Amino acid sequence: MTMLASALGMVIVSVIAGILMFAMMILMVASVAKMDSKDMVPVRTGSVLKVDLGRISGDRTASGLTMSIGGSKSVGLVDAVYAIRNAATDDRINALYLTDDGLSGLSWGSLSELRDAIEDFRDKKPVVAYATTWSQGGYYVASAASRVCVHPSGMVDFRGMGGEVMYYKDLMDKLGVEMQLIRPESCTYKSAGEVYTLNHMSAANREQIRAYISSIWNTATSAIAASRGIDAAKLNSIADNLSGYLAPDAQQSGLVDALCFEEDVRRQFKDKHDGKQLLPLEDYAKGYNLATANMPSKDKIAVIYAEGNVMDGSARGMDQGVYGDDIVRALRQASEDKDVKAIVLRVNSPGGQATASESMTHAVMQAREKKPVIVSMGDLAASAGYEMSCMANVIVAQPTTITGSIGVFGTIPNVGKLLNQKLGLHVDTVGTNRNANGLNIFRPLSPTAMAMMERNVEDFYKVFVGRVAEGRGMSYDAVHQIARGRVWTGVDAKRIGLVDTLGGIDLAMSIAAEKAGLEKYAVKVYPAEKDTWTQLQELFGEATDNDLNLMSKGWLAYRWKTSQKGQKALSKLEQDLLFVANSEGVQARIPFVFIAE
Repeated sequence: MTMLASALGMVIVSVIAGILMFAMMILMVASVAKMDSKDMVPVRTGSVLKVDLGRISGDRTASGLTMSIGGSKSVGLVDAVYAIRNAATDDRINALYLTDDGLSGLSWGSLSELRDAIEDFRDKKPVVAYATTWSQGGYYVASAASRVCVHPSGMVDFRGMGGEVMYYKDLMDKLGVEMQLIRPESCTYKSAGEVYTLNHMSAANREQIRAYISSIWNTATSAIAASRGIDAAKLNSIADNLSGYLAPDAQQSGLVDALCFEEDVRRQFKDKHDGKQLLPLEDYAKGYNLATANMPSKDKIAVIYAEGNVMDGSARGMDQGVYGDDIVRALRQASEDKDVKAIVLRVNSPGGQATASESMTHAVMQAREKKPVIVSMGDLAASAGYEMSCMANVIVAQPTTITGSIGVFGTIPNVGKLLNQKLGLHVDTVGTNRNANGLNIFRPLSPTAMAMMERNVEDFYKVFVGRVAEGRGMSYDAVHQIARGRVWTGVDAKRIGLVDTLGGIDLAMSIAAEKAGLEKYAVKVYPAEKDTWTQLQELFGEATDNDLNLMSKGWLAYRWKTSQKGQKALSKLEQDLLFVANSEGVQARIPFVFIAE
């Protein structure tokens, strides 16, 4: 009787859980449908395009489901750039209003691409930039405007550029965890694993960080100097002394043109530029984006997005990252599609798992045999992100792109002390062979296992360098000299031969069209976006009644995480912790996320 009651109870719980999940899925579908029903916003004559840097997120515009869960509208960088360039020749749009809500998490590569588009727009129509407080990266973009304003009590965060790396060695020691780091002996610049073994920067890491932040800063100050008519030496003096930080000082030093309130800016658009409608970029971009940028044509250029950490397998639900199987499939489909005449691979990745990297690099090599493959680098195309790029016909990067980091490392934790001394747990083992337990996490690696892992990373490094040498037409020794795990900016990467030319995705598309002999073309985007119902099925498909509580908590956490406020608050610490959590095994990645603040 008790068993029958228990079984009946389980059935009832399962039914209720199923009903709740189904109801949640229906609500999400309805929410997305509601958003989709408002997709096309009428563009009236006399519109002013409002570009809020805080509304631009990632390279690819997120799905309706992701935005519905995140609770805010946004637009991907690539669509944003194409929308701005289209607006410059749209007779219905009279001017552009650039602002920053202070929550932008954009890195320097994205900011450079946006700035180029803003600058081109300014050559045709007025651009007015206003914010209560300009972040350093936001000001870099704003300096391209016709007129730059700030709130009378606001600030311009102009102070130079610094780099920070968080180290975990002392924490690991306190927890009783020893992280065993394996990397090629020559890869002194491959600093990713050092966050576990040191509590300070190594000399090589300090050297490369100083070099790339100086390169980015020089690029930024040169652009600001040209736009604002301020000598670069004076800009550095302003940064050194914080003499443009407060609003009145910013105006006096020439960083901004006026101190005013937002209503003053809106009135200016109405009075001086006949502005009748303030049109958000994220709405305008729904009708004028990468996919609609060119005339309808049977001939197509495939754009494949590879954004995020490199991982094996395929994405499920709303997973974000560069999943090896998905990119390999996209490259194969694009290369076999007779209507696709060229491929643009948009890479924005700090790297990740070496096996996925190898699979994608092989797929690029196969695709290149059939049609041109052009790489467009975003903020990051480093380690595995560079390996998958190096075999392309042409590589395009922003001056501020972070790339290179040609190297590999492996990490295997030893948690024996944590278990024994901290938790009072002991693990005993038996095995059939000498190294049956030589690779577990409860004791140090055996000498044989350590030698095998060292050979593994050395062999992969040689393969990596060889791939770059083949792809870039360089000797092995020449690549090795600029490899060893070292990070470079796009401008330096071009100087040493890792990159062909500097520019954004629009330049990459032009090169692809030229290589394919196309005057007009349509765009086909990969990996294909899954419909809402498929995403929901994958999101909830494997859930059980025991997952309901976790799902509800996860739902709230995800909403906060994907909101603008949550992204800004979590960006640094979360990325560091995710890096720690995902770094076990052989990796080709860089250990930091570089956000322009």
